[in-house]
Amino acid sequence: MKFFHPCILLTMGLHLVSITTGDNPFLYLGFTGTNISVDETASITTNGLLELTNGMANRKGHAFFPSPLHFRKSPTGMVQSFSVNFVFGIRSSYLNITQHGLAFVVAPSKNFSDAFANEYLGLTNTLKNGNPINHIFAVELDTCLNIEFKDIDANHVGIDINGLSSIQSYYAGYYDDRSGSFKNLSLSSGEAMQAWVDYCAETKEINVTISPLEMDKPIKPLISVTSDLSTVLQEPSYIGFSSSTGSINSHHYVLGWSFSMNRPAPKIDIKKLPKLPPKGQKPQLKLLEIILPVATLTSIICMGCVIILFLRNRMRYTELKEDWEVEFGPHRFSYKDLYHATEGFKNKNLLGAGGFGEVYKGVLPPSNLDVAVKRVTHESRQGIKEFIAEVVSIGRIRHRNLVQLLGYCRRKGELLLVYDYMPNGSLDNYLYCGNDKLTMRWAQRFWIIKGIASGLLYIHKKWEKVVIHRDIKASNVLLDSEMNGRLGDFGLARLYDHGTDAPTTRVVGTMGYLAPELVSTGKASPLTDVFAFGIFLLEVTCGKRPVNHNIEDNEGVLVDWVLEHWRKGSLTETVDTRLQGGYNVDEASLVLKLGLLCSHPFTNMRPNMQQVMLYLDCDLPLPELKNTDMSYSLLSLMQNEGFDPYTQSISIGTISGISGGR
Repeated sequence: MKFFHPCILLTMGLHLVSITTGDNPFLYLGFTGTNISVDETASITTNGLLELTNGMANRKGHAFFPSPLHFRKSPTGMVQSFSVNFVFGIRSSYLNITQHGLAFVVAPSKNFSDAFANEYLGLTNTLKNGNPINHIFAVELDTCLNIEFKDIDANHVGIDINGLSSIQSYYAGYYDDRSGSFKNLSLSSGEAMQAWVDYCAETKEINVTISPLEMDKPIKPLISVTSDLSTVLQEPSYIGFSSSTGSINSHHYVLGWSFSMNRPAPKIDIKKLPKLPPKGQKPQLKLLEIILPVATLTSIICMGCVIILFLRNRMRYTELKEDWEVEFGPHRFSYKDLYHATEGFKNKNLLGAGGFGEVYKGVLPPSNLDVAVKRVTHESRQGIKEFIAEVVSIGRIRHRNLVQLLGYCRRKGELLLVYDYMPNGSLDNYLYCGNDKLTMRWAQRFWIIKGIASGLLYIHKKWEKVVIHRDIKASNVLLDSEMNGRLGDFGLARLYDHGTDAPTTRVVGTMGYLAPELVSTGKASPLTDVFAFGIFLLEVTCGKRPVNHNIEDNEGVLVDWVLEHWRKGSLTETVDTRLQGGYNVDEASLVLKLGLLCSHPFTNMRPNMQQVMLYLDCDLPLPELKNTDMSYSLLSLMQNEGFDPYTQSISIGTISGISGGR
């Protein structure tokens, strides 16, 4: 091979490894028999694939060339030119949705034990992200949109220096050599693709290129940026790959890999690469298709028994499926899969029950993905098509502070919604755990508040459509494995295009969180979500429910109680007493005042979520509250509309929405 000095050549079936000394070129055509250094979920499969993640949720994996490489000719010299070529593939068992991605990385160490999975790609953590002492250069292939790192979308390539906020990124794709036009590529399509990373020591230029597997390297790179890696990389450094998963079953593979210093990386012969596993689940063999016709009476009797059992089993899993649902195919789960995932919806898997239905924990085969399955009863077909269209549309939203809605299933009088499973349950379990038990510190509460605000800003302003959640409350804020708050239960959400008016709808939501104008007009808007978010702020800070049903208790309606303390100058007396003074007074006061402002009965007095985020980040001073602006009582306003907030809190929910309210 023209790029190599005299080398040691090792051939094992189709898996070729060529390694030399000097400028350290190497070529892997598969990884069988190699001494690649792997950790955590990373491994080498029997057919020679380098599997970085194996489908387990919220995990990470790394694979590195075993020896460190000298990127400089002398300890104080400049980083030399280098070139990398690799073939990768990303697979998921469900919906062609993957999390979170993989990255080619150059780092001073192979030890990433303190790095996080999920959006951190196994490279760093909250404290270390962006720190210059990391000395990390990476090229990420990211299949999730993370607002925290200013990602451009959920399918992009980025160049990272010491952290996950890319110095340059672009939508995944390539430039056609003939036409010069840009062609999109889906990283999570399940197809193998090629990638090239080239660094020029003279110009300090980093070029990143990707293409379909069979295509030669495009002339024009996808990303080109000038950055001096001599200020970043340590001497020596390791090269390899890092990958991580979130809550979605995902597999990240490397099929081949080559590297060279001061010359192009050896070309990968794609014909000699191992194959990716078959897409999706293996099809089940139908018993009736493998039994040959027989003429004997015994065989006829056996066939009859098989048919009877088949029909009984089919009736057990009967679903409703109409022609218009074909377009939603990837987002529809089979009832049989959900039935087995929840062990027949047994009570031991029941997570909770309420006005909207029952929620069960399930484990989907064969991926072992943990999910939450909500069973909702629907008595009318009116509005079902529109409802499911919105469910599927909402299922495309990706944000770290929103519970992922994976899909749905319909069966007889039931609608089943499938969500990511949140192992730490709902926030209200921590807020209302009894006076003698403190399980949620102020720092955690404030972090959750900011997270939910970020999620609401995304669905109100930054997604392709405006989404109104319509049921924001502590019980709909779920906590993932790292105690991040995620807004869930989008079963009542409404969508409409940016720049248009929100449609009038039936009143849905939970009493105590309903904005006065929603009760009187039935018209939901982002500002009705802001109102509910304001009540949520007070609820989290005070540790009290929006409406106290004990009529002998003077606290009554939470917002009125907080407002009264604000007027008296004793606002901090409303902070949850279980904190025992262990909280940031400035932060708590800010949240309480912001809660009052957001829950103002007049819409023109409420901030939007973009302003709310600026207030919470202290990038914008909170307007000074005045008695003239706050001279209201939510209790009196609700009673004027004919509602008695002391009656049992009602959830006017999904059922009415399905039967025409949407």
